[in-house]
Amino acid sequence: MTKALNEISVEIPDGQFVGVIGHTGSGKSTMIQHINALLRPTSGTVKVDGVDTAAKGDEMIALRRKVGLVFQYPEHQLFEETVVKDVGFGPRNMGLPEEEIKRRVSDALAQVGLDEAGVGEKSPFELSGGQRRRVAIAGVLAMEPRILILDEPSAGLDPRGRREVLALVKSIHEARKITVMLVSHYMDEVAQVADRVIVMNDGKIEMDGTPAQIFMRAARLQQIGLDVPAVVRLCDILRARGVDVPAEIVTPEAFCAFTLRAKEGGNV
Repeated sequence: MTKALNEISVEIPDGQFVGVIGHTGSGKSTMIQHINALLRPTSGTVKVDGVDTAAKGDEMIALRRKVGLVFQYPEHQLFEETVVKDVGFGPRNMGLPEEEIKRRVSDALAQVGLDEAGVGEKSPFELSGGQRRRVAIAGVLAMEPRILILDEPSAGLDPRGRREVLALVKSIHEARKITVMLVSHYMDEVAQVADRVIVMNDGKIEMDGTPAQIFMRAARLQQIGLDVPAVVRLCDILRARGVDVPAEIVTPEAFCAFTLRAKEGGNV
């Protein structure tokens, strides 16, 4: 029997932004699906906010409401007649009062940058692809989860679309102070937004640390089929040419700050 996950032990504190990376089949999607009990372990224990995912009944319902999961191509999950109805579907299923549902829908649409007055009564299928993806994310936010998990949220988008989704996820994390787990194949994305990076390989955790700690191990990442951010490759080239570039530089913003300091110091 092949184990999808093997000997994994990890703890994620409240409010942390975690990037999860790994080659196809490494176990990253399997891991995140255990967090809201879509999958349950055949051995070992998974606990979310102190609740075992093996729980049943009301405990399981409460647990799943704490964890919002956004799948790849979330716009394919849209089905209601209007945007407002789609975003409000989850809260309505929770049995919340109508006024509370309206508040949650308005807050969620505003959070994802959609004008309720402009799109609220439209069919989701009249909107652009990017807008539909935002509606789908708003539907998860309207449940007001304490943990938000996104599995390749920028899949299929062009570079501009990926940047917009990344900025959206970052703004959600900052505004709501919730735990975020982002699964991505784009190393540059993970380096820019994550506080912590977990690297999956063959069902195990290969690495676990800050973006700088992870991406400075470029050779090992490449051995297991992963790339490193473009900035890291550039820094490696500069170091090979004798430039003293700090190892913690893994984002364009950090690199620009470094070059400005070097210029002011007369080193470039």
